Amino acid sequence: MRFDDIPLDTPVPIGSHTFTEEAILAFARLYDPQPFHTDPEAAASSHFGGLCASGWHTAAAWMRLTVDQAKRDASLAGISPGIDEILWKRPVFVGDTVTYTNTVRAKRRLGSRPGWAMITNEAVGTNQNGDEVYRMRGPVMVPIDD
Repeated sequence: MRFDDIPLDTPVPIGSHTFTEEAILAFARLYDPQPFHTDPEAAASSHFGGLCASGWHTAAAWMRLTVDQAKRDASLAGISPGIDEILWKRPVFVGDTVTYTNTVRAKRRLGSRPGWAMITNEAVGTNQNGDEVYRMRGPVMVPIDD
């Protein structure tokens, strides 16, 4: 992709993911075994009031959709040196469908690496009710053509 063609402040839809009870339980048992993620009864009496997905699960779903989108459009592939901010704004419950977007908020050429740019990506996940449940911001190195 040409550097000048990288759009700023334009959300790019990357897909949706529905969180099933089975997937929530399986993910949480492996990676985030807190009772409100692994035990429906304990979750019902927790401050969440029901079984909900780990925030890391919502981030992993975003990552999968991002990689799938990059496979369809190689110009969107990049390398991330980290995350600046990640927010889990609302719980994601069994049956919720989260739709994700990626938005480039800033871009700059890398003087130390010709043919590469650093973008700041903002990812947002919104549930079926229009509530924002996930937000992440971080740098991504992307190849560019000049």
